[in-house]
Amino acid sequence: MVEYRYLGNSGFKVSEITYGNWVTHASQVENDAAIATVHKALDLGITSFDTADAYANTAAEVVLGEALKGQPRETLEIFTKVYWPTGRKGPNDQGLSRKHIFDSINGSLRRLGVDYVDLYQAHRYDYETPLEETMQAFADIVRQGKALYIGVSEWTAEQLREGHALAKQLGFQLVSNQPQYSALWRVIESKVIPTSQELGISQIVWSPLAQGVLTGKYQPGQPVPEGSRATDEKSGANFIKRFLNDEVLTAVQKLGPIADEAGLTVAQLSLAWVLHNENIAAALVGASRPEQLEDTVKASGVKLEQSAYDAINDALAGVAVTDPAETDTVSPKTRPA
Repeated sequence: MVEYRYLGNSGFKVSEITYGNWVTHASQVENDAAIATVHKALDLGITSFDTADAYANTAAEVVLGEALKGQPRETLEIFTKVYWPTGRKGPNDQGLSRKHIFDSINGSLRRLGVDYVDLYQAHRYDYETPLEETMQAFADIVRQGKALYIGVSEWTAEQLREGHALAKQLGFQLVSNQPQYSALWRVIESKVIPTSQELGISQIVWSPLAQGVLTGKYQPGQPVPEGSRATDEKSGANFIKRFLNDEVLTAVQKLGPIADEAGLTVAQLSLAWVLHNENIAAALVGASRPEQLEDTVKASGVKLEQSAYDAINDALAGVAVTDPAETDTVSPKTRPA
């Protein structure tokens, strides 16, 4: 079964393998298949589910809500987010203004079919809204019982520090950050993670398998597999392009013997590498078919030997991205239209 970790400096636990529906629900797969995959996740012990209002322009929340209907609410940890344009995408249908945050939380609760979400996250940093306004809105949502905990996504170390200080003044906790992180994308290690550890903030990381590259299925010098994410413009093909070069793919092939020695698949090894870091509370995984989850959940609870961890780092040395400045490029400096 899937193991649990505390989220930040709180008493709230989440499943360390968390199901995310960014590129699948209402987009890559039909609703029946998406619902079947969520039910499989529940059967395998996953109880934490991450979505966002922007995924499939609100439709992904609807599908997740339908899939979780009938489940005892207290047995679930449901996360969603606010920032990107949604709905009619008017001037106030984006960002982290008080108006957009309140409109968004009410819409998310309606679509998910719940009275509250466990974790509500700022999907990016909003440079056009005073941080005080954003954090006050989050504080009010917590006091109204619409969200139990507040997190962010892809904030820099300095932004986390400022947000944490305001949250403390306003009487609530900033417990999590949701960045991209994998053995190939390590930009949060030098600044974001140390700051988060100091402040009591955990990471819930997305793309821990580098969009599937860290499963080993993409071969150097070979065309990408038919039906894979790299062939589907709606399911993250643009994100995976940075890893689809022979230098990276050749390095990833070196993980096979390390995985064999550890008695793991390459995907399980790569997830265990992510979870080796104690500041990581959860790794987000998605699936287009229920059976895909059977492999990934087996990474939960794996205690990776330090020698295996070091061997992975050595194998990917020179191709893993480590520049902390990459975090500064993620949040748009002006709100997206």
